[in-house]
Amino acid sequence: MEFDTDLIACAQLVERGDPDRFAAVMAAPPPARLALFPIYAFNIEVSRAPWVTQEPMIAEMRLQWWRDVLAEIRSDKKVRRHEVATPLAQVLDADGAALLDRLIEARRWDVYREPFEDMTHFREYLDKTSGNLLLAAARALGPVPDRVVRRAGFALGVANWLRAVSALEQAGRVPLVEGTPDAVRALAHEGLEALGAARKGRGDLSPQVRPALLPMWQVAPILRRAARDPRRVADAALEVSPIRRRLGLMAAATTGRW
Repeated sequence: MEFDTDLIACAQLVERGDPDRFAAVMAAPPPARLALFPIYAFNIEVSRAPWVTQEPMIAEMRLQWWRDVLAEIRSDKKVRRHEVATPLAQVLDADGAALLDRLIEARRWDVYREPFEDMTHFREYLDKTSGNLLLAAARALGPVPDRVVRRAGFALGVANWLRAVSALEQAGRVPLVEGTPDAVRALAHEGLEALGAARKGRGDLSPQVRPALLPMWQVAPILRRAARDPRRVADAALEVSPIRRRLGLMAAATTGRW
């Protein structure tokens, strides 16, 4: 597998749609990029499907198209020609495709405007979206301890969700089960606890799969800011400064610590 026109298209899609993950992938060794760019490009295609139309049925059809792609990968059938689906089929096995299929199923929440049923529903959403994505990315690089990566994925999901709360509210969504300062602080602490658990297992990650965890590089400072001052969430003021971002990513890429 090499950087052909499809992989270049995947990289460009990630660069436009998810600059943080693009930066993380570019900090990874070139062989890892071949696997990570198609997976993250798939995630962009799926995550934006509910937002490019006001018609739920059309959004559901877009999501189903990707579920059909994953079904082809799982059944080892010939996968339809597509600039993202084609390279995706080269980096996913059946188990990885199953992880991403459950991600799509969870993303159906994005199609509609109902709030989460409760915190259990919210946690399941983050686990199946952020957790499954990170696990699929890591597994594409090599064998991984699932629990370590899932705890990392949950922490990453909390951090990214808190960053998106303001925009989701402006779009008419109800992103939090409870939006009080105390509840937001508790959620940030829950993310920090998951991060701590993942860090304890960091030594179990082989050098081969560590590049998949580079998107974790901003999680700790974002969650700490939300825990110290939950008002930052509503004000969309959790972002790390550009200099700290660059230095943090460099340190994570060099040391494997996040």
